[in-house]
Formats: sequence, structure tokens, C-alpha cells
Amino acid sequence: MYAVIATGGKQYRVAQGDVIRVEKLDAQAGDNIEIDRVLMLGSGGDVRVGAPYLEGGKVTATVRRHGRGDKIRIIKFRRRKHHRKQMGHRQDFSEIEITAISG
Repeated sequence: MYAVIATGGKQYRVAQGDVIRVEKLDAQAGDNIEIDRVLMLGSGGDVRVGAPYLEGGKVTATVRRHGRGDKIRIIKFRRRKHHRKQMGHRQDFSEIEITAISG
């Protein structure tokens, strides 16, 4: 069984046992969380699609850890104008493990 969930402005296709990185969640490492924004549930040929979310659809996950991603370099450059600007960014994330899918 798999599900498509929405969290942090993005959509993820998950199955039980998957470990994914999502936008930082407001939970401690080791906490159990429930995601009720389930867009689709599928099991073989049986697929249920919500409009926009499925009623009764729920994904349970455990927060494994929090961290910061790799540095992304941003360079703005204009030729022949003596203009060069360089910045960097590291995005915070939460790593979660999917423990159960119901709905």
C-alpha cells in the first residue's frame, strides 16, 4: 500500500517503512506524528483519490532526526558591469520514517 501526502508545500509518495526528508516539522526527535493531508491511497489496482484530501486517510510517522541540508551557492553576475554577488543557503529538514498507512 502507498500514499501521496502533502507536507511543507510539497507532495511525497510514501509506503510503509520509507524514510524521507521533509521541511522542518515542529516535533522532537523520537515523536510520533500523524499526517492527515493524504491526497491519494493506492494498493495494487485499487486507487482512491481525494478532492483535495481523502476523508479518513492518515499516515503515521516517527521523527528520526532534524538537520540541515548541503549548502547551495547562489551567484548573481552581470557581465561588463563590475557586478558580482555571492550567497549561500542551507535548508532545515526533518527525517521521518513512515510506520503506518490507514484509510
